Amino acid sequence: MTTSSKGLFKVSVVAVSVAAASSAFSAGFALNDHSATASGAALAGAAASTSDISFSFWNPALFTNADTTTFMASGAYIMPSMDVTLNSAEDAASAASSGALANQDISSDGVTQDSVDDTLVPSLYFAKPISDKTVAGISLNVPFGLSGDYGQDWAGRFHATETGIQDIALSFALAHRVSEKLSVGASVQLHQAEVVLESAVGTSTALAGGEGIGRIEADATGYGFSLGVLFEPVKGTRLGAGYRSEVDFDFEGDVKYTDVSSTLTAAGLVDADVTDSITFPSVLTLSVEHDLNDKVTLGLSAIRTGWGAMDGINIDFDSTQSNSVLTFGFEDQWMYSAGVNYVYSDKLTLRTGVAMDNSPVTDEYRSARTPDGDRKWISVGATYDFNDMTSASFAFTHVMIEDVTVNRDGSLTEDGARGTLNADYESSANVFSASVSMAF
Repeated sequence: MTTSSKGLFKVSVVAVSVAAASSAFSAGFALNDHSATASGAALAGAAASTSDISFSFWNPALFTNADTTTFMASGAYIMPSMDVTLNSAEDAASAASSGALANQDISSDGVTQDSVDDTLVPSLYFAKPISDKTVAGISLNVPFGLSGDYGQDWAGRFHATETGIQDIALSFALAHRVSEKLSVGASVQLHQAEVVLESAVGTSTALAGGEGIGRIEADATGYGFSLGVLFEPVKGTRLGAGYRSEVDFDFEGDVKYTDVSSTLTAAGLVDADVTDSITFPSVLTLSVEHDLNDKVTLGLSAIRTGWGAMDGINIDFDSTQSNSVLTFGFEDQWMYSAGVNYVYSDKLTLRTGVAMDNSPVTDEYRSARTPDGDRKWISVGATYDFNDMTSASFAFTHVMIEDVTVNRDGSLTEDGARGTLNADYESSANVFSASVSMAF
């Protein structure tokens, strides 16, 4: 094994990234289903709706939607599909060596796999008026998340085998009606994030030390805030804006290796503590709702996610291993949606909407952990009022995701220990949402 190959082994864990992953529902790895009511109209009017308190996720001023003590639980069951067609893949030794190891192809052309898991995303809201004009609110959400597993035997295993990300946010908010036309709100948030990241390390050939599995598990606590305003310049027309701040995380955890040879251990692949700092993006939501008449309400939203804050990772190992660096290359992106609500009867409201959700991933840095493409949503939903105190909402969203190709051809330094990968991705998702709201 050459000295350069040993160096490649030392940075093999660059294949696992703290946050570079793709959920099949929302662009990047954001999760946008925090309200079955909002999802029914594809988030149209999300920062300007007077429907219920779940819209406070996008605009904390909307806790003023509660006239009395209110509890609301919402959940979304995300059923993604991701078919991966392997065109070619080479391990690090094949890509970096000559002679006997040159062009050693470890792929199977045409192999397809379903590599993402069904996921349940819960949301909880509680609002209590503390005066005629002020409402206190508490909410629990999962703003970012992912669960996916390629398996340890697929040809791209040196780029990724398993990725799991979960960010749980507990928010404490105050919302105040300044006047009949203006409401404002703010919250502070406690975030708890966990990550599981796994990939193969080494090479597929025993001559160069063979391969094993490297697995990182880490967690971190972060803090954020949100601000919001709702303005109704004329009766029936509402303008809303909400901002959720960036959240800084200092991840701490460990890397553990299994099935590694003594050659790889000597090269530095030993269990160790790991640390890394990363910033989850801010979210700005701008919305408008307009009541055409007593039955029909139109909504529009533009949601900007500041993905550019996530420029990459720099994993620090508490061992002889060199830091591992991975570039994300994310770009700030917008999601646009339009929808309509129709009051069918005193008890039943119907809604529908469409959305375009642009991916932050660029072609240059798209990887097995970020096989992300632009999305289109088609949503339908309904709310049924059982009485003045209790209602239930339902929604269905079909997400169409642009077909993309991951082409890691070895030109990036960070792929030196992972080799090359060329794969085509076809993805989509169906999302079923439901919520119950109870006033006391």
